[in-house]
Amino acid sequence: MYGDEAAVRKILTELGDTWAVVGLSSNRQRAAYGVAEVLQRFGKRVVPVHPKAETVHGEQGYASLADIPFDVDVVDVFVNGDLAGAVADEAVAKGAGAVWFQLGVIDEAAYERTHSAGLEMVMDRCPAIEIPRLG
Repeated sequence: MYGDEAAVRKILTELGDTWAVVGLSSNRQRAAYGVAEVLQRFGKRVVPVHPKAETVHGEQGYASLADIPFDVDVVDVFVNGDLAGAVADEAVAKGAGAVWFQLGVIDEAAYERTHSAGLEMVMDRCPAIEIPRLG
């Protein structure tokens, strides 16, 4: 339900290539850093969203989704599960086409709100694992 193959494929191949990665910083030890690197290798523009607003992987960072001055196709969420639902709501407000919660992050209420707003959503999956499988 949270990551059916059709939704995974649609998000990775059809909804656009600008991905805001919430929680992405210059800390190479964090999962977001490596996942963003993989997404870039597969042609995605990765926009870091972190309170420090650091430039990561050559892309200007922003302190929040609302601060990004252009459209975002997908919001990839690397925050504590307790905070993920609020980020999904911000993605809806931003006008994103999809929200992606990383491995281990499930918020059924956020899933319902996001789907009700017309966005695609995947939870408990990793795009860096899924995108190479699409071949």
